[in-house]
Amino acid sequence: MDTSTATRSRTAFLGSEALFPLLLKMGLPAAIAMLVNALYNIVDTIFVGQGVGPLAIAALTIVFPIQMIVSALAQGLGVGAASIVSRKLGERREEEAARTIGTTYAAVGLVTLALVLLLMAFMDPVLAFFGASGEVMPYAREYLGVVAPGFFFFAASMAASALVRAEGNAKASMTGMLIGALLNCALDPLFILGFGWGVWGAALATVISQVASCAYLLSLYLGKKTHVRLSPADFRIRPRILADCALLGTPAFIQSAGMSLLALLVNTGLGRMGGDEPISIYGMTHKLNTLVIFPILGIAQGFQPIVGYNYGARDFARVRGAIRVAVLTVLAIAFACYAVLMLFPEAAMGLFSTDDRLVAKAAGVLRKMALFIPLAALQILGSTYFQAIGKRTQALILGISRQFLVLIPLVLLLPLLLGIDGIWWAFPLADLVAATITIALLARELRHLGRAGAAEPARPIPGGFEVELP
Repeated sequence: MDTSTATRSRTAFLGSEALFPLLLKMGLPAAIAMLVNALYNIVDTIFVGQGVGPLAIAALTIVFPIQMIVSALAQGLGVGAASIVSRKLGERREEEAARTIGTTYAAVGLVTLALVLLLMAFMDPVLAFFGASGEVMPYAREYLGVVAPGFFFFAASMAASALVRAEGNAKASMTGMLIGALLNCALDPLFILGFGWGVWGAALATVISQVASCAYLLSLYLGKKTHVRLSPADFRIRPRILADCALLGTPAFIQSAGMSLLALLVNTGLGRMGGDEPISIYGMTHKLNTLVIFPILGIAQGFQPIVGYNYGARDFARVRGAIRVAVLTVLAIAFACYAVLMLFPEAAMGLFSTDDRLVAKAAGVLRKMALFIPLAALQILGSTYFQAIGKRTQALILGISRQFLVLIPLVLLLPLLLGIDGIWWAFPLADLVAATITIALLARELRHLGRAGAAEPARPIPGGFEVELP
């Protein structure tokens, strides 16, 4: 059996297995990994809050948008490449998939290196720009000084996770994330409380965990445990492939970059209107909201190769069914997680602080910010779908709808009317509007898929062109 035939036999299940079990098979490992990732971010903040105090939480909140810039670059290239890889496998073009993977790793490495050098050279001005006050600055400097050199491993592991999953190897992607998350959960209490290293210890635990996750995921290629075989010649930047990855990954980049810009505006606005305490509350609340969002991201990641493969194979009826199954699944998960936050907000916020006054204020903020957060599941799934099939315009619209078109303007305008409460209410309003846009685009797409599926039976796509529905 040649390499091409072997690869087809290992990926054919994406086009044949029952959709709901397949979605769970592909998405549940990623959802579990993302949930653990959310939990380890929460644990990180819990131990920093309990071991150092609210100013340390504010410092981590200030550094967060900087981390999201790195995430945006890695996700943009990784998700764009994953869309190409899954469709190339569906089209039986394995050599092009290998060149796409190699180009992505090379580009992520170079871009991250340049960013790290800039951060280390201009650390204090950058932190001040992102909202660090004089009291928070020492903690933020201490944290960023350690985590910045680890950004290379952070970015490489994020890209590798998306690419390994694009081949249908969801378990390996999950394992890579779990290694980092569980290691961080173990090292945080040891470094922060046991050794008394405070913020520096939290940063060191984060970097060690990222190195471990990156080492595992990249070792899959060295150990030939991936479906696509890579050669040294694949690891060079091919401008055409890089441009395609960047274009397809633009919605994912914009979503992550939007989170960075949003965090910058929220942090500076809160600091201006209320000082460091509201920034700490925002950091605590944001961490808990990831308990809803991160599992949905995991299911969406499993959903991507399913629709990408079947769209490449022109099985439009199966793509349509996958959308319906995925929508019901993500809504069920989102509402289950949402119920926990709404029923027990005081208990959740009490994990971060023993200050009853701060806990009560934070619980009230959580109820406001998370009011419509389950609807974000639809926006995430819709954006993932259009990325997976290569429809850049729709993916871009959904990628920018929540953060750029709605949330950021509301964060800037509502405080003029409602004061600091305007920032908190901006979040549920943005979730509602973005979900409405997503529903309209997905409903239109389902009608197109229905017409295309009736007009043309599923068959492998010949090489040389990409498919666009009418």
